[in-house]
Amino acid sequence: MSLVGKKFPNITVDAMSEMGDNIKINVYEEAVNNKKKVLLFWYPKDFTFVCPTELHAFQAALGEFEKRNTMVIGASCDTNEVHFAWLNTSKDNGGIEGVTYPILADTNRNLANILGILDIQSSEYNEETDSVILEGSNVTYRATYLVDEDGKIFHESVNDMPLGRNVNEYLRLIDAYTHVQVKGEVCPANWEEGKEAMTADRKGVASYLSSH
Repeated sequence: MSLVGKKFPNITVDAMSEMGDNIKINVYEEAVNNKKKVLLFWYPKDFTFVCPTELHAFQAALGEFEKRNTMVIGASCDTNEVHFAWLNTSKDNGGIEGVTYPILADTNRNLANILGILDIQSSEYNEETDSVILEGSNVTYRATYLVDEDGKIFHESVNDMPLGRNVNEYLRLIDAYTHVQVKGEVCPANWEEGKEAMTADRKGVASYLSSH
């Protein structure tokens, strides 16, 4: 079920700061209280393969997100201790040393469950052991959420485990949403900052299509 257009879940999660401190973060409150947009990206596991490339790519673009009044927050279901170990592992050893944005440690999976992004193929009740047996890794897919200054989700996307994200696409989406907020115009296919947008009416679309 899509969460676009809804408020981001108002829930607090453990996290690791760049300084190695255990902190708590509520994404909804970060957006609303700081009047910022938030990009929250989930990855399956620390110390894996595609994941560090994504964390470094978001770090490399951090200045671009900051220019757009946007906070970047990473997230997985690993513990803060594992995040800390990974942050202290050098890049040439597959680590994320140098990453400066916070990383959620959703170890109880409360937030990932609400968002519905856990890899659970099936669940079955076992009467003998009085327990639920899960099929699947029970870690998150590569889910990404863009949240506006009112705590509303204006974009969500979910990639399967092997598929790394395109960081520039999130910058484009933030630019487009900001254009809508500021100018009141809508952004057509493949729109980028500096390109022509259009008014949301028949005349607007006719004018735009006739010139492209």
